[in-house]
Amino acid sequence: MLSSWGVAFEAVNVAGNPVALAELKRLGAPLVPAVTVGERIVHGWNPRGFAELLGISYSEEPRLSPTELAERLDRVLQATQRVLRQVPTGRLDARIPGGERTIRDLSYHIFRLSLVFRDAAIEDRFPEAWLLEKVPTELNTGEEIARYGALVRERLGEWFTGHPEEPFLRPVQTYYGPQSLHALLERTAWHAAQHFRQVCALLEGIGITPDQPLTAEDYAGLPLPATVW
Repeated sequence: MLSSWGVAFEAVNVAGNPVALAELKRLGAPLVPAVTVGERIVHGWNPRGFAELLGISYSEEPRLSPTELAERLDRVLQATQRVLRQVPTGRLDARIPGGERTIRDLSYHIFRLSLVFRDAAIEDRFPEAWLLEKVPTELNTGEEIARYGALVRERLGEWFTGHPEEPFLRPVQTYYGPQSLHALLERTAWHAAQHFRQVCALLEGIGITPDQPLTAEDYAGLPLPATVW
């Protein structure tokens, strides 16, 4: 395969591939995404690091401001609540193509990964375990997961309101290396947006038209992958 940079690469899905996952961990990356060249590896979504690994030039668009990123993230969370309320309970376990995650898993993950930003800002750390948490057993319906989403939006809103002078350039130690709080917020916003796109695709796959899906304007300025999957 060829990347958008014209570089040939091999895509490896580590889900259900213990040998590939073990090799990834041996090289120092506990989770995907990661790019490897021989024994060298860049972990996490790090386009500049990927370019340096490959020895090619790279320039990136300026990040959206923290205020704009927070607003975009809230749009994604609100939209996720909206479409979840459309899903009959019996269809929450529709799965992604060739994978194990379901609508239930992805939608909860959207909310949990978003709250992780607040937790990381408070604790100055972001362990991988926070992203691996499973859907609590008490969240059995789309409405119940949507209500959890309302709680996440409330807690995030309280944090942003209570930290108007937050130094977003300060570093946070994440499981894929030190990141500025600004970079982590950007990652949180596009990460949630990408999974929302996947939830909408799954809804369409079971014959449900998402209620007021997000538009190109909502996604503008977020470094999203070109494809949904």
